[in-house]
Amino acid sequence: MDNQRIRIRLKAFDYRLIDQSAKEIVETAKRTGAQVKGPIPLPIKHERFTVLTSPHVNKDARDQYELRTHKRLMDIVNPTDKTVDALMKLDLAAGVDVQIKLG
Repeated sequence: MDNQRIRIRLKAFDYRLIDQSAKEIVETAKRTGAQVKGPIPLPIKHERFTVLTSPHVNKDARDQYELRTHKRLMDIVNPTDKTVDALMKLDLAAGVDVQIKLG
């Protein structure tokens, strides 16, 4: 697997989970002899929702909610077969979405 790259993109609502998962991926890749670039923090996506608290009247009574999606990007350069196997067996936190692209 010479001159190849694995691009890993992580998404989560909790930044602590995503940082912990990124740390585990970096440690696993370095332990198997691959070079890691990242994790690079990408912009946070803010989604805001406004909900009327009253079921009938009182337009002034509202609640506002916010959902933040944190993202991280990392590249693993020149991965070995051992690196790919270790990454496949890695067990990450439940709240983290992982996207892997080979390139």
